[in-house]
Amino acid sequence: MAFRFLGPRAWLGRRTSTQLAAGIAVMAALALTGSLMATGAAVRMDQREKAALAALDDYGAMVGKLGAESSLTAADITAADAAYLSAWLSAFQDGPARDAGTIEETCSTGRGGAGVRFIRAPVGKPAGLAALETTRGVRVPRLGDGVHVVRLDRGVLCPSRAVEVVVVRRAVGALDIAVGRVVDRSGDALGWAVAAVAAAAGLLLVFGLTAATFARRRLTGAVAEVSRALDRASVGDFSIRAPETALAPELTELTGQVNLTLDRLEELLSWLRDSADQLAHDFRTPLARASARLDRLKEAASTPEARALATEARADLTRLTRAMNEAMALRDGEAWVFETVRLDRLAASAAELYQPLAEERGVVIRVEAAPVPVLGVRSLLQRAVTNLVDNAVKFSPEGGAVELRVRLEDGRPVLSVADQGPGLDPDILDDPARAVSSAADEGRESHGMGLAYVRAILKRHGASMAIDDAAPGAVVTARFSR
Repeated sequence: MAFRFLGPRAWLGRRTSTQLAAGIAVMAALALTGSLMATGAAVRMDQREKAALAALDDYGAMVGKLGAESSLTAADITAADAAYLSAWLSAFQDGPARDAGTIEETCSTGRGGAGVRFIRAPVGKPAGLAALETTRGVRVPRLGDGVHVVRLDRGVLCPSRAVEVVVVRRAVGALDIAVGRVVDRSGDALGWAVAAVAAAAGLLLVFGLTAATFARRRLTGAVAEVSRALDRASVGDFSIRAPETALAPELTELTGQVNLTLDRLEELLSWLRDSADQLAHDFRTPLARASARLDRLKEAASTPEARALATEARADLTRLTRAMNEAMALRDGEAWVFETVRLDRLAASAAELYQPLAEERGVVIRVEAAPVPVLGVRSLLQRAVTNLVDNAVKFSPEGGAVELRVRLEDGRPVLSVADQGPGLDPDILDDPARAVSSAADEGRESHGMGLAYVRAILKRHGASMAIDDAAPGAVVTARFSR
């Protein structure tokens, strides 16, 4: 698998405004949280450094007070010396650290500064807080040589709280000495600052997510209005326009262009309608005159052949007039009202209408229809269904069957009409003239223009039409989008 790196501009170009707003809010909250953590760590390190300096001062004072005892070796120290050192440490513990606070004050308030001590000689019992020697800590070279940060759990130094201690561990002669200071907790001011920054980060995150949600809903509403205008225009209704500023100002330019396009399309369709009206007006009168003259010619014809030719010419003019009227009706469909139409009822009505013709030709019509509603112009859909049934009945052989089926496939309405005739080339829809000449060669009436008319109606309703081999015959299937 190949991966492609996207630069910042390319990445931003693929984000929605909602995602950008949410991302900015999250990054701002993370930045505040990071700065808060960095500030807290810096304050904590400063407190440890202060405790380390105090512990080093205590260590120096303690070694200075030992005097000659600090040079004793393991061979020189006696049990009496060890007892003396223990008593001396107890006295020293209560002396120099008073100005910094006692252990009782640290345990009750949580404030640091209290000093703790420990001393071990080669003989005798050690004195002081043994946990300074036994508790493992973290060595911190930047605070000084032999300096460790030790955490004393609750109950070790204070009965009700855990404390952090900076400890200086060094050997003086034969003595192991550990001197520590309790690290001061974060002050109330820092606590309030932490709370304020955390609250600001939370509010910023909530505000960003709220703004992103609002922007998404506003954009979704604006896009829905634009889509609604385009959907209505797709079925010939140009009465709706997209809002240009009311819902989403950032879409003003887009909606303006959409409305200009719809205005232009409406203007072009109006021009086509006027042109079609003029052509229809120009053709209706000559067609009517030609029909009347053929009727008189048929009456005046002296031979059966002449009368038959006049009849065929009259039928041709009738089909031409019907095709023109259907085209005009389809053109005028843009002004008709869309409503909920039951395909199963249209199929049953068409079957009932053509039942007498089917019985006359020895053809059986079967209807298998489930209740399936669609949104459309009832009269146009009725014409489409009757055209398909008319085509199937007329082209079915004697004893054949025509099957109408209405159903749902994957939630989409589907109507199909199958016959047992000679079949139909799907390319006939793209070249109706081929159907006319082919049908004439075979001595039957052509329905190529009828199928093209059906396809135009279905296209106006957002549906598609397919012609398949029924082996024998053909099956015409109309699939609706909703």
